[in-house]
Amino acid sequence: MEIKITTSQVLKVLQVLSWVIFIGLCIEAGGTAINTIITMFINPQGVENFWEGADYLSSLYNFDQGHFFAITLIMTIVAVLKAFMFYLIIKLFIEKKLTIAQPFNIALRQFIVKQSYLALGIGLFSYFGSKYAIWLTEQGLPMANLESLHIAGADVWLFMVVILFVIVQVVKRGIEIQSEHDLTV
Repeated sequence: MEIKITTSQVLKVLQVLSWVIFIGLCIEAGGTAINTIITMFINPQGVENFWEGADYLSSLYNFDQGHFFAITLIMTIVAVLKAFMFYLIIKLFIEKKLTIAQPFNIALRQFIVKQSYLALGIGLFSYFGSKYAIWLTEQGLPMANLESLHIAGADVWLFMVVILFVIVQVVKRGIEIQSEHDLTV
């Protein structure tokens, strides 16, 4: 007995997975933003309940509230950009602008360009956030766990930008070839 998995089945699984990741990233972005607001303006002891990075963030808050706000702002921006990235993926599934008959189209190119800009933003904010956290460590704070702050991996995001840029150029050339082929028929 052979089990055959079709492309539409794989796409449905990817759509569900994209929704799950999108919801998780929205919770992360909202949680970071709300916890920052609560800690800064309502209850300073709220810093102890701050996700996984509580040890570093509580010592950072006690050291300087401005640096605390800057790090949590970077964390929030990175999480929002990631969530927006998955929002665009979900939107692509819902709008069904991709067709097998004409795989290379302007909508696909625009989607990949937007994803590359978002990946660039995530990479840059993660890079500067990690450098900022390292600088704070040099100022006498305990070492930040960049993974728990969700700003690690800037190099991977920047590498992804290059890959997406190459794919955009391939899609652009595919659109040109496809339109030339349509004109000759």
